[in-house]
Amino acid sequence: MTGARGAGFPYGLLGAWGLTRLVLLLFVLRVFVLPGPDVTSDVSVIYQGWYEILRTGTFPLDDVTWQYPPAASLAILSPGLLPFLDYPSAFFVLAVLADLVVFALLRYAGVRPGRTLRGAWVWVAGLPLLGPTVYARYDVMVTAVAVAALLAGARHPRVMGALAGFGALLKVWPVLLLAGAVKRRAWTAAAVTGGGIALLFWAAMPGAFSFLAFQRGRGTEVESLGSLVFHVARHFGWSGQVLLNYGSVEFLGPYVDVVSAAALTLSAAALGWLLLWRLRGGRPRSHTLADAAFVAVLMFTATSRVISPQYMVWLVGTGAVCLCFRGSRMGLPVAMVLGACGATVLEFPVWFSHVVISDWLGVTLLLARDGLLVAAALLAARELWRGTVTHPAPTLPAQAARTRETLTP
Repeated sequence: MTGARGAGFPYGLLGAWGLTRLVLLLFVLRVFVLPGPDVTSDVSVIYQGWYEILRTGTFPLDDVTWQYPPAASLAILSPGLLPFLDYPSAFFVLAVLADLVVFALLRYAGVRPGRTLRGAWVWVAGLPLLGPTVYARYDVMVTAVAVAALLAGARHPRVMGALAGFGALLKVWPVLLLAGAVKRRAWTAAAVTGGGIALLFWAAMPGAFSFLAFQRGRGTEVESLGSLVFHVARHFGWSGQVLLNYGSVEFLGPYVDVVSAAALTLSAAALGWLLLWRLRGGRPRSHTLADAAFVAVLMFTATSRVISPQYMVWLVGTGAVCLCFRGSRMGLPVAMVLGACGATVLEFPVWFSHVVISDWLGVTLLLARDGLLVAAALLAARELWRGTVTHPAPTLPAQAARTRETLTP
């Protein structure tokens, strides 16, 4: 009786979620304060400023820091659903609710046959490692959509595709969830949903796609993998600068365009590898969809010219879905991502000043975080390849019989 009650109500898991989230809330509400920049200023200044513009029926046409797809406006406007709270407080409450939705989905998925609660524990532990930034950006809301899409994928490909299409209009990266989707229904639903939402925004609000032009003049963000070149080069006389540019702190100067182009080349190589895997991969298993999505998001995050701290929320969410499945081979890469989360909160916000000046502490933290991401990406890609190409899933007896019947004259 006790075991059944414990299985039905996970006191330890829920208690850990509640305690860690209370601490995160106390940080974003400034009861506790971490050293370094105020991570909540994006909500109280930037998001709230966008909110005032968006509610008039137009996008921030003259603000180059608006670099998001049109459906991102829904996240920015969502605090209006809680008019009895000021904007920052309402945003934080909605971020907590999105976090709770992810937790509930992972917990529900974890008790089904062939599943485990490891995924829920990854989510419970992973977000606090990133500190208050997770509630001071809208990425946790996007991740809730992505997690719902992946968990729906095996049984409801149309739902998965629709959610991925909607997520892509929130922040682009959820389109990568389709990396392992083999059913045409998922791709069709994604295209129809994404295209329909995009068309509605284009027709209803001026400047829905102005964000595309704002990406062209970006440099290399100081936390990215490519930035390590300039962090080291500054000690040998590199003449460039570190400036606030397009809403983030970036390197600008000689050879930045070369490093940025190299980052794009690495991302293109990652895409090429994923396409090759799709061509060579055998019959997918129950966890292949989640594993492929995690690998795709991890590869594109590691090779991006911008690796903001909130990007780690994407990896924690997709990695948590992987570990809901007993057969997933992503245990070690997910653990490495969690280690990278711990390094992330140290490099931003705690010791971000050291990153900006490129001293030994800042460079070491970045090398640890970005090194873990690259290693995790390579290991995850290898495990996905070995699990589906080198050692593909065996053909089911019924499927083998149908194949023999087809081939028999």
